[in-house]
Amino acid sequence: MQPFQRSSRRNLPWILVVILFAMRFCATATAAETYAWHSVRIGGGGYVSGLVFHPRERGLYYARTDVGGAYRWDAASSRWIAITDWIDADEANLAGIDSLALDPNDPDRVYLAAGTYTSDKVGNGAILRSTDRGKTFQRADLPFKLGGNELGRGNGERLAVDPNDGRTLLFGSRGAGLWRSDDHGAHWAWVDTFPAVATAPSATAENRWRRQAIGIVFVVYEPTTGKPGQPTPTVFAGVSTRETSLFRSDDGGRHWVAVAGQPVGLRPNHMRRGGDGTYYLSYGDEPGPDTMHDGAVWKYEPSTNRWTDITPIPRNGKPSGNGWGDIAIDPVDPKVLMASTFALYTPQDLVFRSVDGGLHWANVFARSRFDHSAAPWTKDHTPHWMSTLAIDPFDSDHAMFVTGYGIWASRDLRGFDEGHEVNWWFQDEGLEETVPLGLVSPSRGVPLVSAVGDLDGFLHGDLDKAPPQLADPPRYTNGEGIDVAALAPRTFVRAGRMRNASTIVRAAYSLDGATSWQAFATEPGESNGAGSIAIAADASAVLWFADHAAHAFVTRDYGKHWTPSEGLPASAQVFADRVDPKYFYAYAADEAKLFVSRDGAMTFQPVAGAFAMALGAGKGAHAYALPGSRGELYIASPSAGLIHGRDDGSLIVHDSHFDAADSLGFGKAAVGTTKATLFVAGKRDGKRGIYRSTDDGATWLRINDDSHQFGQVGYVTGDPRVFGRVYFATGGRGIFYGEPLVSPNGLGKRAP
Repeated sequence: MQPFQRSSRRNLPWILVVILFAMRFCATATAAETYAWHSVRIGGGGYVSGLVFHPRERGLYYARTDVGGAYRWDAASSRWIAITDWIDADEANLAGIDSLALDPNDPDRVYLAAGTYTSDKVGNGAILRSTDRGKTFQRADLPFKLGGNELGRGNGERLAVDPNDGRTLLFGSRGAGLWRSDDHGAHWAWVDTFPAVATAPSATAENRWRRQAIGIVFVVYEPTTGKPGQPTPTVFAGVSTRETSLFRSDDGGRHWVAVAGQPVGLRPNHMRRGGDGTYYLSYGDEPGPDTMHDGAVWKYEPSTNRWTDITPIPRNGKPSGNGWGDIAIDPVDPKVLMASTFALYTPQDLVFRSVDGGLHWANVFARSRFDHSAAPWTKDHTPHWMSTLAIDPFDSDHAMFVTGYGIWASRDLRGFDEGHEVNWWFQDEGLEETVPLGLVSPSRGVPLVSAVGDLDGFLHGDLDKAPPQLADPPRYTNGEGIDVAALAPRTFVRAGRMRNASTIVRAAYSLDGATSWQAFATEPGESNGAGSIAIAADASAVLWFADHAAHAFVTRDYGKHWTPSEGLPASAQVFADRVDPKYFYAYAADEAKLFVSRDGAMTFQPVAGAFAMALGAGKGAHAYALPGSRGELYIASPSAGLIHGRDDGSLIVHDSHFDAADSLGFGKAAVGTTKATLFVAGKRDGKRGIYRSTDDGATWLRINDDSHQFGQVGYVTGDPRVFGRVYFATGGRGIFYGEPLVSPNGLGKRAP
């Protein structure tokens, strides 16, 4: 035993060295570095589908969006705070909020009905409940799907808390009827006595792709019929149908009857209660937001069961040409009303105001001024999709309305009644709800240029200041493809699409760092716009594979002449080598095949060898060319992980630790190496996150945390000039950039 003891003591330092080295390696591979995360400021940009004020706490209100989660207004900082950034890519369907409810007697409780789509591709929805104003949530899974980004998403609210008994909630689903919870939303049961019209074909609507269930669009309690601590007996619920649509329960939602005398022929979308017990309902012939062709506003007085048509623009017995989005009541004076048109379009949607309970109306926008300074791009957009209109319960001068691109607010509303002008400002500070479809961080000039769905794109000279849109012409409905010449970084190309027929060529180029743009001279004959576009490293050629085209086409004179490329399957993603202008690549995700061209995109050949064998199958993969190295490529695949190889077919490494790699980007190399820093959004060893490697993928750091997952992350791009900085796009939270924190005192500091 003695020799063994001496040997153990002699070798102990070496064992400790090995153990410590192993511990350090494991920590390097799995630990999270502290990063600061910031929105790349655009200033709104997406559809805010609902607003809810808390009735008993001044300055407390929430917004829900169709694809970007939910927000709470923070009065202290005068900005919106996202409360659903913890949702990761695996649960990204929960980022569409179909309804939002507050407990009127407990300001800390907030409920979200979360679920973006009802299609077969996604999972069921969930009710998310919080007791700390959205800082943390608990989840109750539902046995059906929700449609936060489907027709009728601006209706509401479907979810309601009993104002006398906060334990009880009712939820009107799209296709599964009415549901009830008696334990603060933890468990739910189907109310089988609700009328069958809620799940009938008449409570559905057709969009561009398929028929969608709309179902029950609002639940409203009558608080005066109950006592504190006991369930409220009287409840109303509205179904999106042109048949009998409004129902009443007088036993807390267990049994229902149709409300007598109600109008038919239009679908209700909102029901609002005035302080005097009068109700107001807005209607449209369709659920919105895609379109409405007819609509009305009705007053309902339950005490006498009297219904009165108070539509601000009289219908005169004919379809009005527009619907009505919402109606708001001043909480101080119940005779003061506001109503918003929906899909009026000519000249534009409008807001009307009445001070006599709807007998007479005045057009608020006729004496309104809109301040665009907070988001300059909004000057090119008129208010539309105004499906929610609200007056602050503590300030009759403060009103807000939603649009398809954000929230407008006023602080001097009552001046309108005295003949003054109403001033509106864009109240979207912190609420970034865009869907970027391409990002480029060039080695010279501005730090970032984006292509954005619905808004074309932006030149981000100051990441913290809302920029104007990319200079026009051309102006695209969607900016979808964007690239910069690696060796000529002031030359950009982009491609987009137009919602309506247009003579604008759907690809453009810039020779001055994306400051000004010129449309290509022509499009290839079979072009459908958008698609993927790539520019040679020295800007000598542009390769464009438009949507649904049979061929990719190459031009060397910005569209004056086009030549079809040979050897590519349809819908391949094209991209350029970052060193050699003769090298182009394409990746066909449906076939999991990689292609290379060494003759300036004239002909392509498939990449073979071990690299090709590692690609796996499945849609959603993307391919990338490594900066500074000809022919060196990466594949980020949701099914096959991260694959690194060369255009000759040789495989460098297939990182088996990545269960899924959704997107990859390259940034400035760390000190002591020439290899670009790698950033990957994906799942590594079962853990979703954003990962960074400074040693060519040998080790990885997770740089985000569970509170900053941001839903579906894509278009990851490192900054070639700032080490550690990464940009990425989200599926509804806009663009983010992250930088490592330097924290010698433990307090944290934003990196320079």
